[in-house]
Amino acid sequence: MLHGKIALVTGSAKGLGKRTALALADLGCDVAVSYMNSEREAFELVARLEAKGVRAMAVRADVAVREDNTRMTEVVAETLGPIDILVNNAGPFVRERRTFDAYSLDEIDYMMRGNLLGVLELDHCVLPHMRRNRWGRIIHFGFGLAAEARGWPHRAVYAAAKVGLVSFTKTLAAEQAEYGITVNMVCPGDIRGANKEKGIDEVLHLHDEEFPGIRQGSGEDVARVITFLCLPQSDFLTGNMMEVSGGFDPIRSLAEVKTRGSKDSQG
Repeated sequence: MLHGKIALVTGSAKGLGKRTALALADLGCDVAVSYMNSEREAFELVARLEAKGVRAMAVRADVAVREDNTRMTEVVAETLGPIDILVNNAGPFVRERRTFDAYSLDEIDYMMRGNLLGVLELDHCVLPHMRRNRWGRIIHFGFGLAAEARGWPHRAVYAAAKVGLVSFTKTLAAEQAEYGITVNMVCPGDIRGANKEKGIDEVLHLHDEEFPGIRQGSGEDVARVITFLCLPQSDFLTGNMMEVSGGFDPIRSLAEVKTRGSKDSQG
C-alpha cells in the first residue's frame, strides 16, 4: 500500500524503531535506517529489509547534531530518493532517576537538542519535497499522557522536550494540511526491554505485575499504529497524540517513586 515511498526511521537499529522499519517495509516502503552506536545491528536490519524485496540503507547520525541531520536527509535522498515518510523515533533518554538540579547544563542542552530541536530540524529538511509532492507523513514520538503536560519527576528535561513537541505537532499539522502532509505523535507506554522488538503474539502470555490482568506491551503495538497513520487513507488523521499504553498512567508521583525505591532496596 506504500510501494515506492521512501521512509526514514531514526534510531531504528534496535527497539521500537526496528519494529517500525520492518512494518513499513512490509507495506512496500524503501527504508533508511539511522543509528548512532549500533552499526552491526543496523546493517543486519538492512539485510532483513532487503530480503523483503525493498531497498534499504543504513546511515549514522546523532539527531542532537544539526549537521548530522542535514547530512542524513541529503544522503538518503541521494541514495533512495527524497523522504516521503519521516518517523522521528530517536532521542536521548537518561535512565538514571535524577532531579533537575542534578543535571549538568551540557546534559540539558543535549537532551533538548536530541528530543526537540533535532526533530524540528529533520522535519524542516523533509518538508520542501513533501510540499512539492503534496504528500507526506511525519511521526513524532512522545510518552504516555504527554499531551496533558503533566510533571514527570526525575524526567524533567526529557518531559519538557516532549511536551514542547506536542504543541509543535499540532501546529505543523495545521500549517501543512493543505499540502497533503499529516503530522501525528505516537505515545508509547511502558514497553520494556526485548518487548520493544516482539510481536503481540509473543507477549500475550506475559502479564504486567504493576497492572494485573493486562498483558505487557510490544513493539508491534506501536508499529501497527505508525503504519496505519502512514497509509494514504489516513489523510483525515493529523495533529493527534496517539496513546499506545494499555490505558495506564506511566507517570508516578515523586512520593510513589520514593516508596517503590525504598521497597526495592529492601529486597
